This record gives sequence, structure tokens and C-alpha cells, in this order.
Amino acid sequence: MAPTFGNVSLRSKSKKYSQRPATPGRIQYAERLIASIRRECLDHFIILNARHLKRILASYFSYYHGSRTHLGRDKQCLFPRQVSGAGRFVQTSRLGGLHHRYERVAA
Repeated sequence: MAPTFGNVSLRSKSKKYSQRPATPGRIQYAERLIASIRRECLDHFIILNARHLKRILASYFSYYHGSRTHLGRDKQCLFPRQVSGAGRFVQTSRLGGLHHRYERVAA
């Protein structure tokens, strides 16, 4: 008879985690974040090694927190930006040109 996953994981000294029945809805937030990372970032790059993956993810999280709008925050960024009413628009590329941020600068 084949060993079950629980028996194998106990022999390999890894910890076995289970989700408590009182928190079934929390996993949807993690799944949504992972899906966003995959759709908006990882599907567009060929990852070469672990260091490359860390650099791309660091760049994505910088974009995610500083430039990407979030519906739950009334289409605002997690770190608010200054809004300027006059000046010309300047484009800043993020993630190698995959995403762009537009800002006004004083003329």
C-alpha cells in the first residue's frame, strides 16, 4: 500500500498545515494576489534563475504598491501620490515597459 501524504511529510520533517474551518474565505485573497502576479507579471517574462525571479518580483511589488490602482481603495494606490493640476505629462516605464505610469511635471 502506498503511503499517504501525511505520513510522507511527517517522515521528511516538514510541517503539516491545515486551514481552520472558521477561516474558509481568507484563502481567496491569497489566490487573487497570486493570480494577479501571474497574469500581470510572470506570464510576460521568461525567468532565468532565482535571482532573476527575485528582481522581477521586487520590481512588480514596487509597481503594485506605488502605481497600480486598487478597486477596494476607490481606485487609489496603496501609497498615495501627489496630484498636480498643471504641467506636461511624463511617462515612466515599469517592468521593462510592461506597465506605464503617467505623471504631470511642472513646466
